[in-house]
Amino acid sequence: MLDIRGANCGWSGRLGRRDFLRVGALGVLGLTLADWFRLSALGQVRDDAAKARSVIQLWMGGGPSHLDTFDPKPGAGEEYCGPYKKPVSTNVPDISLCEMLPMMAKQADKFSILRGMTHSAPGHETATYIMQTGTMPTGDLVYPALGAVVALKKGYEAGYQGALPPYVKITNPLGRFSETGFLGSTYGPFATGGDPSAKDFRVGGVAGGMSEQRMENRRSLLQAVDMFARDRDGDRDFQKMDSYQEKAFGLILGDAKKAFDLSQEDDSVRDRYGRNRFGQSCLLARRLVENGVLFSTVNWGGWDTHKEHFERMSEMLPMLDRGFSALLEDLSQRGLLDSTMVLWGGEFGRTPKILYEPPWNGGRAHYPTAFSCVVAGGGFAGGKVVGATDYRGERVRERPIYPWDLAASMYQLLGIDPAGKLPHPHGCVAYVVPTSGQSGGLLKEIM
Repeated sequence: MLDIRGANCGWSGRLGRRDFLRVGALGVLGLTLADWFRLSALGQVRDDAAKARSVIQLWMGGGPSHLDTFDPKPGAGEEYCGPYKKPVSTNVPDISLCEMLPMMAKQADKFSILRGMTHSAPGHETATYIMQTGTMPTGDLVYPALGAVVALKKGYEAGYQGALPPYVKITNPLGRFSETGFLGSTYGPFATGGDPSAKDFRVGGVAGGMSEQRMENRRSLLQAVDMFARDRDGDRDFQKMDSYQEKAFGLILGDAKKAFDLSQEDDSVRDRYGRNRFGQSCLLARRLVENGVLFSTVNWGGWDTHKEHFERMSEMLPMLDRGFSALLEDLSQRGLLDSTMVLWGGEFGRTPKILYEPPWNGGRAHYPTAFSCVVAGGGFAGGKVVGATDYRGERVRERPIYPWDLAASMYQLLGIDPAGKLPHPHGCVAYVVPTSGQSGGLLKEIM
């Protein structure tokens, strides 16, 4: 039987079915990660023709205002621009940003602004689904998020052999919809949890809040279970299992764990990103790119500013400015921007006209009719503006861009055919980007 006493695990020859199941449950973290590495071994040759190899998505949950970020309207008057009346010039002629983004202004040659974004869903859940999947909701298919599709197409199908899962959320899942849709949980994100700016930051899903000694004990426990199973089922399959379990524990205890260790960064680098949750999350995303992760999402909520909008902006915009600009500058200096796509935006924008009446008293409501997103790297040109809104930012007057246009452009640069098919468990025909009634087409202006 298996003896577990304190820090010691040992195998003494007999183990009942109930004990086996109980011990297996104790080792669920290691077994789950081992399953992931096993699946990743079933792939094919990856496509090296793509311009982008990885994606960092900066998700502003709740919806950021385009007027207060990347599409300022100083001439629209107090009712629209509020206190932000002096846009800052950038290092690209004829492009201005909100005065609260002076550091981003110095990096404008590295990114392009999509000022023509538009869709028709004013609710958070539906709008998040649309922007995260690049599809309109239907009663037939629940589509996977962009990251899940990349994990499938550029990960499992392409023989991804990285030490870390291909799809990572920093720090929490979005929570508005099923991020894997009909693809199933296999292609879901690994969420780090925690706060990267905290002194004692630990990745909850990797270390599980346990000491390394306890994880080593768990390794011994799983090895003991394997010895029992080998006696009954033969060696061949379990020799393969060993290699996958070793990879799993390599993530938990080995060199791969260092990817999450921000203490390895110079203080000057950490300061450049900003010593806050968003800034350090951006830095962590850069480290994940360096360690081969295909799709990382920095999930920053709090942009649903119905009330106290400008009070919140005075806190959030400086953090956005520092963290986002540092990420672009850092990726460029390290020679990673050409192969790393960066996507910034939320599920929609906010009303151009400020709601001064009670109970809002200076807030902005949901606004999907016209808003902005930002793209950089990975084959997207910098220093450009695509689309335009009217003088108050209320309507798209030039080059509308729909969520599926952005999704298809992203996939194209990753070497994923937007017109290709996705596997469905019930045999339904599901395209990577389904055709929709309205479309502005691929973002060829910046591809």
